[in-house]
Amino acid sequence: MPKNKTMGFSISKLFNKTESKQANEDTIEAIIDSVEHQPYGVSESNVLFAGLNELGGYFFFQTVIVGSLNVKCKNGAQLTFKGKDFELTLNSDSLEFESNHSDVKKRHVTNIDFQIEKADIKKLEKANLKEIALKVKKRELVFTKYKSTTK
Repeated sequence: MPKNKTMGFSISKLFNKTESKQANEDTIEAIIDSVEHQPYGVSESNVLFAGLNELGGYFFFQTVIVGSLNVKCKNGAQLTFKGKDFELTLNSDSLEFESNHSDVKKRHVTNIDFQIEKADIKKLEKANLKEIALKVKKRELVFTKYKSTTK
């Protein structure tokens, strides 16, 4: 696994103090602008940041969801990748996790790690994804794969 695939999220950037003066309505653009990492997917009111990581021979798909998702979970979550002739479902590494408040009103940060098999990593990297669905509790958030509009 190449070293550049690991995530290096700056929690201080996710809880950026300067964002607290923002208007009450949080937007996808405001979230993307306030976090220095490239988004993996976007939904109506949440941004999914993600990347692969390895620890002790085990592989994880680490996610950070920033936005309106506010959850305290004790039963785990599932992340499903859907594309043309491709579907992969991952289970969360931990059954228990919860969202944390940020300094921006109505914005939360939720960290969830998902187990992934080494064989599935290459398939996922080659897949032409249409959507990523997160099932947590009785909710399903559907993200579309983010495509940067910068030059």
